[in-house]
Order: sequence, then structure tokens, then C-alpha cells
Amino acid sequence: MAKNNIPRREFIKQTGLGMIAFNLPFPFKDFDMKTDSKQFDAIIIGGSYSGLAAGMALGRALKQVLIIDSGKPCNVQTPHSHNFLTQDGNTPKGIASLGKQQVEKYPNVTFFNGIAATGSKIEKGFEIITETGEKFLASKLIFATGIKDVMPKIDGFSECWGITTIHCPYCHGYEVRNTKTGILGNGDYAYELSKMISNWTKDLTIYTNGQSILTVEQRTKLQKHNIAVVDKEILKLDHTKGQLQNVVFTDGTKTPLTALYSPRPFVQHCTIPESLGCEITEDGYIKVNGFQETTVAGVYACGDNTTRMRTVANAVAMGTTAGMSASKKLILEQF
Repeated sequence: MAKNNIPRREFIKQTGLGMIAFNLPFPFKDFDMKTDSKQFDAIIIGGSYSGLAAGMALGRALKQVLIIDSGKPCNVQTPHSHNFLTQDGNTPKGIASLGKQQVEKYPNVTFFNGIAATGSKIEKGFEIITETGEKFLASKLIFATGIKDVMPKIDGFSECWGITTIHCPYCHGYEVRNTKTGILGNGDYAYELSKMISNWTKDLTIYTNGQSILTVEQRTKLQKHNIAVVDKEILKLDHTKGQLQNVVFTDGTKTPLTALYSPRPFVQHCTIPESLGCEITEDGYIKVNGFQETTVAGVYACGDNTTRMRTVANAVAMGTTAGMSASKKLILEQF
């Protein structure tokens, strides 16, 4: 997906949210270092939805493919995936496992369970070295490595993440519809997000976790829609196995709550693309064009590491595009 040229503030006004795609680890077949080749047409780093989709496209193009996966997804606690046709309500692990089973049917696709530590440009492509020292070579690289959400320093928040502390109404909103819901945020983002979340519940409160920077005009509009603003500092979240019960404030008071929306800042899960010279956008994503090509020839990226639109469907579509684009380049280069 090409970089969206809409200014960040305007994009927030138009969407009011980020979306999430799900991935979970699953067991990989062993890579036999004695008998298996270390030279591939393409290496895919990241073995969840986008990486598997890229692997399937390349596998069906008869290319030799290696998929390296660390088994460290950003949303390991998320219980169910939604808004993906044929799989709505399935577990993220279930969807990923089925995807891997289907990709495994292609004998030219190999899986390696490990972490890609470094990458470098060589004469005829790229070299990837894993944390345990294995070296793999390929003409093309595809990064489907996702992003890592940064958790706030609030006790209980991370334990609820992906369960009842959430950041996408299209992924979770239906399940917590018409419940007592909060937004953890401040200023323009909290205001714009409240417009969206009010579609799923009318029992909505903004928690600024400190002094509010909402404008008088914004607060007036929020009051008109019966959206409260609480500016007390949060001490912790009471919960039972990720099911939110109360927001507890530093003054000792607390209020019951069922769900808390909190779009999080993030960092790239893998730094190799940047080390290779891939341009990173001002919003922190790997810059790609419509063919999922980065700014470095031969290097592709797909999935959550390239876009705000973090959905399973989008991750699969981008992975398929990356795999097809890389395979086409390989075919033409080998002709």
C-alpha cells in the first residue's frame, strides 16, 4: 500500500482509529541444516498472515522460499478474530495454523523457527543471519514482521491488552457493544475517537490520565453527546484474567468499566529493513508502493509494518501482492 498523503491530523479526523490484524505463534517443522539448501529465491521474515500469504504466492510460482518466524506476535492474548470472511470468530491461532497447513503443501516452501538478527546486501541478493548464527541467502527479501505496541505504565493494562483494553472497534466493538466503555487518551485523538466509539455504545467516558487538553469547543460537543471527561490520574486497572472490572485512580477512587479503547504508539518489530536502507515514514511505517516494494530494490514489506489498516484481510492481501510482485521480478530476471 502506498503511503497515505493525508496529513496525520486529518487522517485521525477521518478515521478516529487504527485497525489490527491478528497473529499467533504455531509450531514449525524443523529445518535440517545438514541436508537443506541455504540458497533461496526469496526469504520471508515473519510467518503470520501476511508472510504466509506471500509464501503461498511464491510457492505457487515454483520459487524456492524460506519463511523465518520468531513466534513473537504483538497480540498473543487476543481471543478471537473478526471481520475476515469465512473465519469470523475463529481464534487467531486457528486461522494461522490453517494457513500454515495450506502453505506447507508446497514442497518448495521451507519454514525455519528462529529470529532473523541481521541482514546485508551481497553481490547477488541478500544474506540473513539468525540469532543462532545460521546464514541464508536469497535474491529477494520480504518483511512481514509486524509492529510492537508500546504499553502504558498502568498496572493491569498489558494483562488486558487485546481482551478488554483494545484499540479497534471494527475488531472488538461488537463484542463490547452497549457496555460501560472508556477511551484512554487526550486532545484531538481522544475527541475524534469518541465520535467513532459512540456508534457502539452511549455509555462512554474519556479518561485523560492527567490534565485535559481538550478544547472548550470539544468539551461542549462531548457534553452534548453525554460523553464524560475524567482527568484524574490512573493507578491501575482491576481485572480478572484480562476481563476489565474497574479503573482505579491515584486518589483511591475507582469506577466500573467493561472495555477501554487505547490506540497505542508502536515500534517496528524488526529493525533489519531500516538497516538495509529502507525508508521509514514519519508515522513509523516501512514505506512501500502499490506492489509492496520498499525504497530498496529487491526488498518488499507487507502487513502491519507498512500500514495503519491493521486487519487480517488487509495483511493477507498485502502479503499476496508482495509474493506476486517478488515472483514476477524473479521470473523476468531469470528469463
